[in-house]
Amino acid sequence: MSRTEAPPLPEPLRVPVADSHTHLDMQDATVEEGLARAAAVNVTTVVQVGCDVTGSRWAAETAAAHPSVHAAVALHPNEAPRIVHGDPDGWSRQEARQPGGRAALDEALAEIDALAALDHVRGVGETGLDHFRTGPEGIAAQEESFRAHIEIAKRHGKALVIHDREAHADVLRILAEEGAPERTVFHCYSGDAEMARVCAAAGYFMSFAGNVTFKNAQPLRDALAVAPAELVLVETDAPFLTPSPYRGRPNAPYLIPVTLRAMAEVRGTDEDTLAATVYDNTARAFDF
Repeated sequence: MSRTEAPPLPEPLRVPVADSHTHLDMQDATVEEGLARAAAVNVTTVVQVGCDVTGSRWAAETAAAHPSVHAAVALHPNEAPRIVHGDPDGWSRQEARQPGGRAALDEALAEIDALAALDHVRGVGETGLDHFRTGPEGIAAQEESFRAHIEIAKRHGKALVIHDREAHADVLRILAEEGAPERTVFHCYSGDAEMARVCAAAGYFMSFAGNVTFKNAQPLRDALAVAPAELVLVETDAPFLTPSPYRGRPNAPYLIPVTLRAMAEVRGTDEDTLAATVYDNTARAFDF
């Protein structure tokens, strides 16, 4: 089987569900094809997430054009230091970029602020911290951007979508310092059961992706097992994090049933109940 070949459509869910975090602009299919495949397995709603100004504009336009798409807009945590410091050696695995300094970051944040005001934009994210890809010199820019996004989400009454990679304590600290928005979502939740209890106490949603199915992901499954039902979401983060047994092949919203069924098994519930709960939670988190 080719690593580039799309996995087959899974058995459809009986109850509609939502993909709380996807990147349709990074997938091979057209938007229409991607949404049709998702709908064929009862994934009826997706949240399209922007990672930079261009992607956020695209997310907003796509949500405006498709009733089943809701948008989230932001500068990804690794985008903020690229804007400020540039990327001459390609550390971010994107194209080289000249440094723009603080003024360029302010300009980009102003654009995100304007997009966040739009009605079909339901979230501000993905924002947060990434200590895996960004080195120490970029942390200040990341933190400044994160704090700005928290303020934007609160001012516009939108959900905050968190990217937290190897930065759990700092993300939780900044949310506490700034005061988290009423609806805060940990996208691709990556903490353990102890952190899940902390998030639950704060009322943060935890969105689980295909990596919850990976053999080495027992801490994630432990977290899923203790997360309150009313705070659990499911996502693809497509084209990344394709669930087992298709790990390494392209992900897309139509593969949500594979992850959801694995989640139901971990939680000791049936897939219909979990799908209904997750759909309601996603609608509540993103106010649609």
